Amino acid sequence: MADGSVKLEAPADIATEPGLRRLPSWLKSTLPGRGEYAGTRALLRTQRLATVCEDAHCPNLGHCWERGNATVMILGELCTRRCGFCAVGPGKPEGAVDWDEPRRVGEAVAAMGLRHAVITSVTRDDLLDGGSTVFALVIREIRQRSQTAIEVLIPDFRGHAEDLQRVIEARPDVINHNLETVERLHPTVRPSARYARSLELLQRVKQSGTGIRTKSGIMLGLGETDAEVEQTLADLRAHGCELLTIGQYLRPTPGHLPVIEYVHPDKFAFWKSRADALGFEKTASGPLVRSSFRADELAGTVRAGEPGKSSKSG
Repeated sequence: MADGSVKLEAPADIATEPGLRRLPSWLKSTLPGRGEYAGTRALLRTQRLATVCEDAHCPNLGHCWERGNATVMILGELCTRRCGFCAVGPGKPEGAVDWDEPRRVGEAVAAMGLRHAVITSVTRDDLLDGGSTVFALVIREIRQRSQTAIEVLIPDFRGHAEDLQRVIEARPDVINHNLETVERLHPTVRPSARYARSLELLQRVKQSGTGIRTKSGIMLGLGETDAEVEQTLADLRAHGCELLTIGQYLRPTPGHLPVIEYVHPDKFAFWKSRADALGFEKTASGPLVRSSFRADELAGTVRAGEPGKSSKSG
């Protein structure tokens, strides 16, 4: 096709209309409980830490927790935005910021012995700094206690450059900010966000001269066209994005946006090849890929097949 996209026939065992409920075989994941799952869960409970794994209903929770990995979610469990795709509860956060949380995160990361830690948050538009000060404190607390590489998955801070700069100055190894979807669908999928604003954030990180690597992610299955996906990948590259994740949108509840299509794994392989051709350093593309899925391998902290934990923790 002229725009570089491909047409793939849907497998015969699934429907393709909106409101589809039956999952294809490639979207079924194993139940958790093996490996270090119990220890990971107990440590997070002891430190009173939330995870996006649980709050966002991630299908890879069992896989990651069994490896002793988890994505810590700071700044509470209520988000001030109401995105059409996200399972994290929206609402008005009550009470002050938990200033002890950075210490607990630092201790948990050290106890888990991670080579690569991923920290994210709910969006806190109610805070004057958007929560950027807590992000910076978490990064510093982790640095004081371990040698782990640090990746932060941050909100857009409403485009406030000083809030982003606060995170940049704390020097994480990777700053991730998800674009989530193509520009046309932003008003529906991310009504409080702006496509251009998210791209500008990534560009500011890249132009900071700090060497911090930039990362973003998008979902497929929301009604986007091949040409729109191609343009989105090109836009990300033009704004300095180096690492990319592409995954399947899964509807968390009936109150969220419907799945328009369950995208075949072959199509994800195609988009990885397109991302490689556009110059992304590394791309993880597959139906169950999420923002922090094998983040250590994507960032090069560990090689594929190596444990994501340091030797001191097994």
